[in-house]
Amino acid sequence: MLLKMTYAHKTMVKILSSLCLLVFFLGCGGNADPSKLFSIELEGKQSKFQQNQEVGVAIKNKKNIEIEAIIYSIDGKTLPLSNGKIKLDMPTLGNKNLVAKINLGEESVEITKKIRLLSAKAPEVYTYDIINTYPHDTKAYTQGLEFHNGILYESTGKKGASTVRKVNFKTGEILQKIDLDNSVFGEGITLMNDKLYNLTWRSGIGYVFNPSNLEKIKNFSYGNSREGWGLCNDGSKLYKSDGTEKIWFLNPETLEEQGYIETVTNKSIFNKANELEYVDGKIYANVYQKESMMIIDATSGAIEGVINFGGLKGKVKKGPEWDENNSVLNGVAYHKERGTFFVTGKNWDKLFEVNIRKKN
Repeated sequence: MLLKMTYAHKTMVKILSSLCLLVFFLGCGGNADPSKLFSIELEGKQSKFQQNQEVGVAIKNKKNIEIEAIIYSIDGKTLPLSNGKIKLDMPTLGNKNLVAKINLGEESVEITKKIRLLSAKAPEVYTYDIINTYPHDTKAYTQGLEFHNGILYESTGKKGASTVRKVNFKTGEILQKIDLDNSVFGEGITLMNDKLYNLTWRSGIGYVFNPSNLEKIKNFSYGNSREGWGLCNDGSKLYKSDGTEKIWFLNPETLEEQGYIETVTNKSIFNKANELEYVDGKIYANVYQKESMMIIDATSGAIEGVINFGGLKGKVKKGPEWDENNSVLNGVAYHKERGTFFVTGKNWDKLFEVNIRKKN
């Protein structure tokens, strides 16, 4: 008799809980805000965590409603709960929404909490050794560099002076050049599958050219990315920086944006990636208006290294086009056969071939 009463009591509590929840939802027009019922509580009330960190998590049940189960997830990946903790073993970093799906029996609700997932390690410091110095066109407001079949391709910016060109890197001779429309401000370039892709800054469009003769194949429009900054590719997709913390993935055929990574250190989210170059799973990115470059993991977005190019600008002769505020380090290309990087700046008279190494 006692067992039957206990079972009946539990059943009645469950029914009443469900009825209370139903009444609450109906009372709010059927569109109750789940955050009025529950909230996610994180260990130490923190919002910043590091990749693979284990974090204590709990649900604050504001109406004491009976909960059958809770499933936590980020970006659709389930994070199993063990001893009251979840492990943040996400493949990508940056701004994230921690989702809790709360099963209430016949009903379920989802609530979210914004967190920042950062790198587990601080960036390592790198420096450089100059191997060779070559002449560079001081009229070139450099925005992008890339090697293809031994030829250096370069894009330049400023309205009325934006170009795409092929250059003999050893002599600085311009082998071929096209001018972009005077209304646009040219930005980064990359070459993939015999196509040259070129961005513009704030016009919301990019171009696809034939690299052999620089004839335009088509235009393309940006999606959700804010602006056009730098471009690179890994042989299957394009990477595009836009002046924010995001580096976008573009389908090389449709030019549609198909996701992004966010660039982060172990302490913060960083938004200064400019010109890009992809080498062996890493993105080398100029830091906007700084004499430095980031080494970014192309999968996670973690900034694994920072290259200090201090002193390089001092080796450049300031010509008539020089602008103290804007003639900054910009432009990076990897020469696969030589195994070296080439770097320059806007209106610099020199192109530097360098080795990049960890600082002792």
